[in-house]
Amino acid sequence: MLMNWLRLSVLPFIAAWGIRLLGKTMCLFTIGGETVDARFREGKPIIIAFWHGRQLMMPLAYRGQSASILISHHRDGEIIARIMKYFGFSSIRGSSTRGGFQAVRQLLKVARQGQDLIVTPDGPRGPVCQVQAGVIYLAKVTGFPIIPLTFACSKKKSFQAGMGFRFLTLEGKGSMFGVSHYG
Repeated sequence: MLMNWLRLSVLPFIAAWGIRLLGKTMCLFTIGGETVDARFREGKPIIIAFWHGRQLMMPLAYRGQSASILISHHRDGEIIARIMKYFGFSSIRGSSTRGGFQAVRQLLKVARQGQDLIVTPDGPRGPVCQVQAGVIYLAKVTGFPIIPLTFACSKKKSFQAGMGFRFLTLEGKGSMFGVSHYG
């Protein structure tokens, strides 16, 4: 009982705080956001789609007014939904395997109210980085454009210019592998 309370009440607060703190330690910038910002200024809703494995910093990337995010019924989905609430997102629960029909109905309802929709088109079960039909259906029915969004980071460049790759020998194997460092 205590563990469940901690998992559903304390963990989301700490995670939301952690995401914000991590965001403050980064130099965040957007590439190609002009079109999306123009739509936000005009009050035109969109569908934001990002890969399931790229979701950690996504709450910091959203600059619109109101959005509903599709989150699975998986047990971790409840934690994610509660974290997203700290960022002002509404959650709609469902996936292609559980509660999908009801979730689509709810997404269409909030779309008619002018909210942006946020989905992971590959979902937690995959296939990884392959768009499933649900996001295409949403775009077709709502008329909203699908805006792909991603997050990437790199650590501070710690090597001299021109040293993009270092090759290391695996001890006892005699083989080589490349380690890439990006700045």
